[in-house]
Amino acid sequence: MQIHDISAYETSAESFFQKLAGWNVDLVLDIRLHNTSQLSGFTKNDDLAYFVKTILHADYVHDTLFSPEAEVLSPYLAGKLPWEEFAADYRATMAERDALSHFLSLYGEYESIALVGTATHKRRSHAEVLREMIESDARAKG
Repeated sequence: MQIHDISAYETSAESFFQKLAGWNVDLVLDIRLHNTSQLSGFTKNDDLAYFVKTILHADYVHDTLFSPEAEVLSPYLAGKLPWEEFAADYRATMAERDALSHFLSLYGEYESIALVGTATHKRRSHAEVLREMIESDARAKG
């Protein structure tokens, strides 16, 4: 299984879908807490689901089990919580939710998965942390 992370922000549709096609994704897993804002542009929930199916012939799922808690996400996005603290809290939340075992049971049959997050030129995303956690777990299991 290949895991990739991609941002829904500060990108063109062309660049976004070229990356996904280059990775030959068969699942686009949207792990954003909120994906219905006008600011999401072409990556709004229903639009992205349509584009993924039509352009990539892949599955699309929005799964907030893998989203950060709003109480931690808001201060991070506002620049009031450093990345290291945000990432540590996100890891702890994923452990509490037993997210890695859920990930494997729900999505383990896919070959190439793109995790959709919210990175920008100025901030990182929880999608990066989840990708690292999944890869680390896979290495540990051999």
